[in-house]
Amino acid sequence: MDRVQPPGENYANPKTCFFHVLFKAAALAFYILSALFIDSFVIIFVVTVLLAALDFWVVKNVSGRILVGLRWWNEINEQGESVWKFECLDQESLARMNKKDSWLFWWTLYLTAVAWIFLGIFSLIRFQADYLLVIGVCLSLSIANIVGFTKCRKDAKKQIQQFASQTIASHFSSTIQSAFSVV
Repeated sequence: MDRVQPPGENYANPKTCFFHVLFKAAALAFYILSALFIDSFVIIFVVTVLLAALDFWVVKNVSGRILVGLRWWNEINEQGESVWKFECLDQESLARMNKKDSWLFWWTLYLTAVAWIFLGIFSLIRFQADYLLVIGVCLSLSIANIVGFTKCRKDAKKQIQQFASQTIASHFSSTIQSAFSVV
């Protein structure tokens, strides 16, 4: 007999979660294990950065939208200034997001950056300055997603608060108008 799963017990988007973790783990694993099997710095650099770039793209354009309902990008306006753009689902859709998906998204986003920092410290201790370049690129991509999604989440919360305030204000004003129209 099939057992019915209570809501929230499983991941709502297991394929997206898998790919969200895959490229992070692949970049870190390749970087760590390549030192044991590959002598070419160029191969290590290219493959690790390619995996980190794939991770950046998947997180920014796919898993961010599906797992947490957020999307960000940066544009240069006509004055030459950098402008952050944010998109988020409406309040009702955000409330329906799977908590496990969201938890996986945020924790892996931050833990990946922490792992790159530890690898950078380890490279400094071992005096491997060339490998700091690989780590610097990978850490920059991780931090870019952290900054983008953190700003996006703050902007989404601000939009939800503004919407709630406007809704309450319009409801209050319509109540007052209807009270005065009765009198």
